[in-house]
Amino acid sequence: MTAELVRGQNRPLSRNRIEIRISAAAPVVAGATLADESGRVRDADGVAHPGAPTLPGIEVSRQAAAEHRLAVDLDALPETVHRVSVLIALPAAPGGPLRFGALAAPRAAVTGLDGTEVAGYTLTGLDAESAVVALELYRRQAAWKIRAVGQGYADGLTALLTDQGLPQAAELARGIEEAVARGLARSVPARTADTDRSRRTAASVTGPDLQGTASAAGSPYDVQTPGDSVGRPAPSEGAAQMAPAPDGGRPPTSGESGRPPASGGPGGPPDAVGSGIPAAATPTGGPIDYTHPKRRQTSGPPAPEAPTPADGPAPPVAGDAVGWSMDERLYNQVWGMFEDLARSTAAYRSALDFAESRMEKELDQVLSDPRSRLGSAGDAAREAAQARQAQLVDQARAALDRDLAQLTAESEVVEPALPPEYARWDNPVWHGYRVPAEPPMAIRLGDLHLPESAPLRIPMLVRLPLERGLWIDSGMPDASRHEEAGELRHLALQTAVALAARLLAVHPAGEFGVQVIDPAAAGASALAPLTGAGALDAPPATGAAGVTGALGRLTERVDLVQMAVRGGASDALPPGLDTSRQLLIVNDFPHGFDDRAVTQLRYLADEGPDVGVHLLLVADREDAAAYGPLLDPLWRSLMRLTPVPDDHLADPWVGHAWTYEPCLVPPGSHVLQQVLTQVAAARTKRM
Repeated sequence: MTAELVRGQNRPLSRNRIEIRISAAAPVVAGATLADESGRVRDADGVAHPGAPTLPGIEVSRQAAAEHRLAVDLDALPETVHRVSVLIALPAAPGGPLRFGALAAPRAAVTGLDGTEVAGYTLTGLDAESAVVALELYRRQAAWKIRAVGQGYADGLTALLTDQGLPQAAELARGIEEAVARGLARSVPARTADTDRSRRTAASVTGPDLQGTASAAGSPYDVQTPGDSVGRPAPSEGAAQMAPAPDGGRPPTSGESGRPPASGGPGGPPDAVGSGIPAAATPTGGPIDYTHPKRRQTSGPPAPEAPTPADGPAPPVAGDAVGWSMDERLYNQVWGMFEDLARSTAAYRSALDFAESRMEKELDQVLSDPRSRLGSAGDAAREAAQARQAQLVDQARAALDRDLAQLTAESEVVEPALPPEYARWDNPVWHGYRVPAEPPMAIRLGDLHLPESAPLRIPMLVRLPLERGLWIDSGMPDASRHEEAGELRHLALQTAVALAARLLAVHPAGEFGVQVIDPAAAGASALAPLTGAGALDAPPATGAAGVTGALGRLTERVDLVQMAVRGGASDALPPGLDTSRQLLIVNDFPHGFDDRAVTQLRYLADEGPDVGVHLLLVADREDAAAYGPLLDPLWRSLMRLTPVPDDHLADPWVGHAWTYEPCLVPPGSHVLQQVLTQVAAARTKRM
């Protein structure tokens, strides 16, 4: 059965040899990029385009055309390829359209070798874009899925390829344009709607109700949510450090990234030697042989497709993502869960919006006709419109529930397998804690969830070392639900202590230290776990003299290390200078800070992370309003966290407002004291 996708929606693929058919109202350029597990295309050898139409496992058309048939063999793709992005672009032809908004919406469809359509996606909502990523195929738990993307770029192929991570995107885009210009004379005219078999097939299978799903008004990708951004594409927002490492997968073996040599007669397409699929047929060519070269039979029909397991998808396994170590595989798996939940929820919300707008349109039509406005005919029309809306909502909810069930099952397997740096404080892994010998690659700052999936929590992991300082907000607007404002301030400092303890616990002994500035000594009770265990480098600095001394020492340390690094004289540092990474906790900021101290804090926030000094403020921004614009650059440089659940973080794909919850120690638990005692004992032994 054909599935008509909406932007952000994904669907499992049960076939490994498929076609991707693209139809447009004018000749377009079709291509594909092969990306690694982090979503980056390493070089131009990972781009299939008219100038280089054949790559291992995929072949695209050699010319601009109104219709394209891209051949894909997922089994023949290199093991380093985890994402195949299908792109279309408008050629720079004289008199041709300059933007997709001037054309009817193009459509991309995934079909089997027999032409049976598996899924389709109509790229609605395009305007000034001249290049767009239509679909992507991606690995998920050793299986392949397809996702409707529809990400457009007004600056054309150069912007699209740059976003894919290519270092020489402009040169490659010019090469594609030149190859297209040489083949424009062979462009295929657009088909009329009456002869488009794929559209008629989709309409007959899905029916008129589902067929309109792809043309819903608006798009979840257009949502603009204030606050920080959680995710990879926005390094200056929120938890941009959550992106997987670009070099996390297996390095390509010899011959995997190179294009196969071209062969064949003059004017004909090159053979896909070693690519896993044969060359795509030209408009006047014969049938295409999609049999894998290594499995080609000497006679008889091609081997049939492998049957899909009748008992559904395989059960989830912890650590089944790509990575050099188990920690890296778990990190990448959590990232995949976060991305899947974001896009599944976007598809659900888009479907709800479409169902609502469709019902309103049908009701408007009923009310506009005086003959059907009143009486039994009007009531029947309204009931029919509401029934269709309820049917679409039920279908969308069923799809979301299916995805949530899969993600919940995966979370139930992954959460108990997490190492201490990724685990919650109630995870049994902490009861067997030992001081590590190597620093971790990432750390858990809290949990994230969405309203549609409240029971499901996705760990919020950020890479280490921290590239941005943190700010734990102690003055949220809903503080009225607490008995007094001081309770929220105390909870904010407890959150900071739990985070500092985690950072101390996951680093080797002596390689990470914590210092505290508490001008009014108002946080003594919350800081008791750190001070009582002897985990701090020095007692909390209090009073004006303590603030000046602590900031002066750290500022001098940053200056000295910076000069040594820039001058290449790291061995010239003063003897006894502590070069371990440091976390500075500042409580109740900006009380007790003069202009000089604020300037020093801004300096530490900007320059400290590069040389191992990290800042954690516990502050209420409203209290700092009297300082005027002096503190604005400081606030903007920090990532805001909250001591209570709050929906202030946004993902970079669809702009969801994610609810953040901090990782706090369960009431009555002694795990924090036990861990900090081991950390302090290991530090003392090392000294």
